[in-house]
Amino acid sequence: MKKTQNYYVKNINKVLDYIDVHIEHSFSLEELAAITSFSKFHFHRIFQSLIGESVFQYIMRIRLEKCASNMILEPDRKLSNIALQYGFSDLSIFSRHFKKHFNRSPSLFRDQSEKNSNNSQTDSNIQRINGKADLYFCSDLKTIKWTNYMEIIKNVEVQHLSEMTVAYVRNFGPYVGKSFSYEKSRNDLFAWSAAKGVMQDPNFKYLILYHDNPNVALNDNLRMSLCVTISDDTETDGAIGKMKINAGMYLVCDCELSAPDFGKVWEWIYGEWFPNNHYIPDDSPYFELYKEQPETEILKVSFCIPVKIKTL
Repeated sequence: MKKTQNYYVKNINKVLDYIDVHIEHSFSLEELAAITSFSKFHFHRIFQSLIGESVFQYIMRIRLEKCASNMILEPDRKLSNIALQYGFSDLSIFSRHFKKHFNRSPSLFRDQSEKNSNNSQTDSNIQRINGKADLYFCSDLKTIKWTNYMEIIKNVEVQHLSEMTVAYVRNFGPYVGKSFSYEKSRNDLFAWSAAKGVMQDPNFKYLILYHDNPNVALNDNLRMSLCVTISDDTETDGAIGKMKINAGMYLVCDCELSAPDFGKVWEWIYGEWFPNNHYIPDDSPYFELYKEQPETEILKVSFCIPVKIKTL
């Protein structure tokens, strides 16, 4: 039974990855079913059973959430351009679907988000975490770095990261409060990695990839992938999927911290670092990269967020 279920999960994961990469595309049921070995009728029923919504409900929700996230990150960008980027050729159709999903018009959503952002920044300035980033230029690496006085943050740097091929186990639901599900997925992934000899690679990396903006997506719909790096020719099987993490410019925040500190770091990055620098988050998944751990409760983690230069 488990082998059969894993076969279904693997094929549906292929479709989810395909949708993510081609989100602006006009999909057909035949096209998506062809990615799997299922007929379009069975594909539709299997997708709804595993994901909890029809494939086209899923596509619409992901598009709308990406639009909403982009509206928050780039408040001066035209709504028509944002809508077009995520597959809406008509602004009125986009607005109608947006209002139905978020219970407010796109313009009202943007106004309220900007107001909340300004209030949050005021609070952040009053209750800021120990230290503010100082800018300096590192001529050796030809890159801009930031240092700060927070005890848990060791280095903050915008740098180019290379493309990574990863094997993954995907979880759906809240990013926090599901420790049992997380531990099971991690154990399954590590057991598979050990059997494949993946962990013997000197460049082996373990990371947790977040696909959604938790300020926009509903908690039960958040997607998280637990990943290990693999070579391009490594075959995956069962519930273990395979995908690429794009190369590009990333904010990399190196930390030594304990579990309760993760929220503080994310708060500092989005509430302090981004508002005070010339970058905004790009529309790609962000991740936590876990480095070799000492035998203590202190974790060495790099918080990696794709970025682009803020346009005036």
